[in-house]
Formats: sequence, C-alpha cells, structure tokens
Amino acid sequence: MGRLSDFERLARMPDKARERVLAGLNGAAADALAHDWTWLARPEQLAPEGDWRIWLMMAGRGFGKTRAGAEWVRAVAERDPGARIALVGATLGEARAVMVEGASGLLAIAPWWNRPVFAPALRKLVWPNGAVATLFGATEPESLRGPQFSHGWADEIAKWAGGQAAWDNLMMGMRLGDAPRVLATTTPRPVPLVRGLVERDGDDVVVTRGRTADNAAYLAEGFVEAMERSYGGTRLGRQELEGELIAEVEGALWSRDLLERCRVGHVRAALVRVVVAVDPPASAHGDACGIVVAGLGDDGRAYVMADASVEGATPEGWARAVAAAALLHGADRVVAEANNGGAMVESVLRAAEAGLPVRLVHASRGKVARAEPVAALYEAGRVAHRGAFWALEDEMCGLVTGGGYVGPDARRIGRMRWYGP
Repeated sequence: MGRLSDFERLARMPDKARERVLAGLNGAAADALAHDWTWLARPEQLAPEGDWRIWLMMAGRGFGKTRAGAEWVRAVAERDPGARIALVGATLGEARAVMVEGASGLLAIAPWWNRPVFAPALRKLVWPNGAVATLFGATEPESLRGPQFSHGWADEIAKWAGGQAAWDNLMMGMRLGDAPRVLATTTPRPVPLVRGLVERDGDDVVVTRGRTADNAAYLAEGFVEAMERSYGGTRLGRQELEGELIAEVEGALWSRDLLERCRVGHVRAALVRVVVAVDPPASAHGDACGIVVAGLGDDGRAYVMADASVEGATPEGWARAVAAAALLHGADRVVAEANNGGAMVESVLRAAEAGLPVRLVHASRGKVARAEPVAALYEAGRVAHRGAFWALEDEMCGLVTGGGYVGPDARRIGRMRWYGP
C-alpha cells in the first residue's frame, strides 16, 4: 500500500483530533481543505474507477447528488483546459437555478481562486484555464443537436419531459476528447430512459445507488426521522427516500411507456372545450384535493393541460386553487364530485369565485371502474399530456385492472374522465 497523503491521514483521525488540527491551519491551508472534494465526499459520491461511458447516480432526495455532479464537473474543468461540458437540466431555468447558481451548484462549490465566469445570456461558464460548460434544457432537445462535447452532466433525468429525445441528442454530441463521459444524477422513477440505463449496468454504464439517510449529517436535524415516520415502508418512500427503482405495477391500467407515447410538447389543435375537474377532500382538515385541467381539441383528442392539485389546503384554499386554474386556462366548466357534501362543495367554490361555472356530479362507481374506459382512450391515442405531470402519472400507474391501487393517495385521478358538453 502506498504512503497516505496528508488529507487521507486527516480524514482517518478521530473527530476531536481532526478538529484540533484544522483549528491550527492557516487561512490558505484551511481554504484548500474546505474545497478538497476527495476528502469531503463520501465514497459513493466520487466517480467510479474503470472504463465507463455513463455514470448513473440514482439516489433518494437529499443524498447529495447535485453536489457530487457539480464537483465532478469542476474536477473535469480544472484538469482539462479543452473540456467542453454540457449541463442539461429538466428545463433551462432548472439548469441555471440548480446546477449553476444553486446552494450546491458550480458557482457555490468553486474555490475563490479558480471560480468560473458565468455569462447567463450566452448560457456558458468559462474557467480561468479555458474550459467551457454550456447550459441546456431537456424541454428543448433540438438545442442539443449540433454542439459537441467531451463531458456532460444530466440532472434529474427521470423528470425530463420527452427525455429520450434530449438524451439521444446529448449522447450523439459526445464526440470530443479521448474518452467522452456523461454523469446522470436523478431520483429514480421507472421511466423508460432510466430503466434502459439501469439495464446496461456493467456494460458501458456504472450505477451508483444511495439513500437520503446516507447524507443525514448535512440535512436539517430531524428531517430523516420525520420522512421515515411519514413515508417509511411506502412505495413513495422506497422511491424518494431509499432511492429504489420501483418496477411497473403488474396489471396497472397505465404504464410509463404508454404515458411517454401520449406526451406532447404543445397543443396544436384549437381547444373547443376546457374543463377543470375537482375531487374534493372528504374532510376540512387539509387532505389532498385533486384538481386536473383538460381540454378537448378540434381534432377530437383530449389534452391534459395541468395538474393543479393541492396538499394540506383548507376548503377555502383548494377552492381558490380551483378558481385560479379555471381563470388561467379559460375553463368553460368546473366539474366537482359531490359525493361528500355536495352543497358545501358548490358553496365553497362559489365563495372563491361567484361566477365560477360549477357542475356537480355524483360518482356511482369507484375510481378504478371510472378509470378503465379512460385508459382505453389513452391506448387508442385519443388522450395526450401536454408536458409531464409526475405526481399525477405516478398515481395513474398505480391503478390496477379489476380494482386495487398501489401508491399514494389517488386524489389527482379521482376526476380523470372526460365531461362532454
């Protein structure tokens, strides 16, 4: 075994001994140590050894994925003046807000003596040695067509709307340097893009997994315990906290592949009718209220345009959310389920907006029975999602043919049926 570096010896010291050493360091040495990622990082946050092309870091929320991604990009840029790096977020705004300007983004983690210059108008960061990183949004996959790169950092790929096109264009641009590489950081969702990468683990892909609790020392006190109490053992907790890639539910009415096929970026048809569908909570104690906006196009296709559902709102709060959604999308009708306190539901909605065009309906069958004919419309290509609605889609993929539900509260899909004129 080779000789240990000073940083390695310091990292292996007991906490109190290390604190005494750090207290005795001068300003320059302390600065250097504070920016040495090989010392600060947990092993799973460091780039894996070996000959890989794609590093997929798939872990729970708060694991430290953003910090790991930013530090990997920083190391690439500082080491290689010729590096040309693609920074791809779910949207261009998220790429800037999280990957560049965020609390763990590239500007925050850079040492003062080697900080890149950020030119927002050009969507570029330039390091003192000449390395360049350019920002992109996955919502505009064609913007990745043409540029070429030596490295790429793709953040939250599981929430990319129409992500496969953006990913394909990114990978086709990885043609500079001796060994182009891409780091993809994400909270897991069983979307086709993520599933495809996981299936290639051990080939040209290396997968790193992790849990929220792994980073507990850097999270707010009590956060992990609170999340475990609320979501421990649930499907949502396994995905969002444990970093587990949950398989498709056997017999589900909707699959992730089907929803990807039904996704569009824009509604090109003229809308002849817009409806806000509401599934009110059964109590006034802050339960979830499902609010979904859908439109009927002159092409005969229904378009899900927004998921405005709210969690933990009072009756006045969710009624205001309904009124806002109706105003924003120019709704012709607000359709609300009246099984639980119909008169109260209508009065609360009209109190929020007197002119709201409310229609009450009574559900005679359960959610699954009502959802089955809607799923058939998706299969026939008669329903599309304008963009991505992850919480709604997670619920849809938990409804099982013949009855049953696997997942969080299904309020969002309570009103997933089309109401005609």
